[in-house]
Amino acid sequence: MYLVKTPRLLKKLYPDLIWDVNRDDRSIYLTFDDGPIPIVTPFVLNILKQYNAKATFFCIGDNVRKHPDVFEQVKADGNAVGNHTYNHLKGWKTDDKTYLENFLLADELIGSPLFRPPYGRIKRSQIKLLKQTKPGLQIIMWNILSADFDVNLKPEKCLDNVLKNTTNGDIVLFHDSLKAFDRLEYALPKALEYWSNEGYKFNPLTL
Repeated sequence: MYLVKTPRLLKKLYPDLIWDVNRDDRSIYLTFDDGPIPIVTPFVLNILKQYNAKATFFCIGDNVRKHPDVFEQVKADGNAVGNHTYNHLKGWKTDDKTYLENFLLADELIGSPLFRPPYGRIKRSQIKLLKQTKPGLQIIMWNILSADFDVNLKPEKCLDNVLKNTTNGDIVLFHDSLKAFDRLEYALPKALEYWSNEGYKFNPLTL
């Protein structure tokens, strides 16, 4: 079960998390979770270049270890990177000590002030612990979910999810993963073409 557009109530319950950005600026903030990996991440980078777009990649530490060349290319292209834990841990099912250790293991490789909890699942105690341990840390969520991870979703519906719901200042979530690739490959180029024609810019998160 998931919601394409994040409810206002959830944002009010977690006001110290970042759900969207400046609504006065005609920009969309594209984010990609779970990479970097060969094939899919380079595909995303190539599409972004075609539209002069920059994005933010929330990286799994173990993937950075396995594919450092892909990680370096993400940064070299002018994109931002963020921590997504070392092993894609679900906060609700992980004790705080283990969660922090996994975050710090990824931080050694990624070194970013941005963090996104895998699955968007994180305990209040974990939020507090991470921010105490790494002052200035910004925990980034999203306002629009493409749902490209859903293997039962048709690619056309994935595109529809983002085109019908995205507007100024939205943080949009895609995945540069093999699981999502069928839907990502279809939806991302078409979404960027549409948004570009509508006059949107695509900026990395630099909070």
